Amino acid sequence: MSYDVSHIRRDFPILGESVNNRPLVYFDSGATAQKPLAVINRMDELMRRYNANIHRGVHHLSGVMTDMYEQARESVRRFIGAEHREEVIFTAGATASINLVAQAWSAKFLREGDNIVVSEMEHHSNIVPWQLAAERHGAELRVLPFDDRGDLRLDMLDELIDERTRLVAVTEASNTLGTCPVLDAIIAKAHSVGAVAMVDGCQGVVHGGGRVAERGYDFYAFSGHKLYGPTGIGVLYGRRELLEAMPPYMGGGDMVDKVTFAKTTYAPLPLKYEAGTSNFIGAVALAEAIAYVEGVGMANIEAHEQKILRMMTERLGAIEGLRIYGTSAQKCPIVSFTVDGTHPYDVGMILDKLGVAIRTGHHCAEPVMTHYGVTGMCRASIGMYNTHDEVEVLAKGVERAVRMLK
Repeated sequence: MSYDVSHIRRDFPILGESVNNRPLVYFDSGATAQKPLAVINRMDELMRRYNANIHRGVHHLSGVMTDMYEQARESVRRFIGAEHREEVIFTAGATASINLVAQAWSAKFLREGDNIVVSEMEHHSNIVPWQLAAERHGAELRVLPFDDRGDLRLDMLDELIDERTRLVAVTEASNTLGTCPVLDAIIAKAHSVGAVAMVDGCQGVVHGGGRVAERGYDFYAFSGHKLYGPTGIGVLYGRRELLEAMPPYMGGGDMVDKVTFAKTTYAPLPLKYEAGTSNFIGAVALAEAIAYVEGVGMANIEAHEQKILRMMTERLGAIEGLRIYGTSAQKCPIVSFTVDGTHPYDVGMILDKLGVAIRTGHHCAEPVMTHYGVTGMCRASIGMYNTHDEVEVLAKGVERAVRMLK
């Protein structure tokens, strides 16, 4: 079946908007993807017709919403390839998911003298929680570097991962370089010394990631808003035996079994890690987003995005003085760049005047900036709805910015 991007664009109402009297060209899906009508309408329907707190009520609306919430959990389980539904925990987002593991897992398994290995290309959300955990427990934080192409230095795995390594934190796809690391070798090495792997799937889950059980991921985190779903909802996958062994992360309603002042016992998975009122509207809307992307076809989306990526790389790469960061052979549709003699913020502001939305700054990946000796980059991230014509608008906008700024 052919990929009809014009048809897909009609499903995203915001793409018909204008910015500064110009048609919106949105190349910031890596920060947050736009929402299709199916998700927007589903959220509206849920709040209009079914809004009621879950798990606690005996009345009709509570029962209906609880059923939809748990069906959403099953949709996520199937989508990411987990074996058991109780291995899917709903959180506020990927940052919350990673912090949950960093707190609860480290309390059980991390000791003084141990070490945690993180990659140099990680988002801050997959660095800072591990720094905090290492500081709390007297552990060492080690860094797996990448080369100038943006590929992780797998030749250093034996040097960095040893018998005192307890966890390896690595991204499924870099939010700045686009690199999709070869995770099989990293996970195999971690498992060979008894360590576990924490995989940041925020970008990867949108671009062919997941398959967590098949790939041997121990923990996996992603946010719904990058997967064409709503903000404020995320997922933590964890292997059941690990989640069962870890202590609770937060206390409160829904995560308890029995509460007395002498002792509290805890609910079984997955509720053990879902204290308080969950974002049940967000969870059901995330399931709707999953249904939407599956309806389009993940393989179809990936093929389209890779075509746009190749065109963007070629077109931007032809601009004099422009440098693209991240040239790995395995790359998701993200292009980060700088132009000699310009500041990324200035380029981004001029593009905004032309209706083009990109990201500028350090992209919550300051170690990547340090690696290349820059303070920031421009980043164009591609979604299922972007077109070849939009790439040309972007490129001409960058060329205009360069003429104005140099």
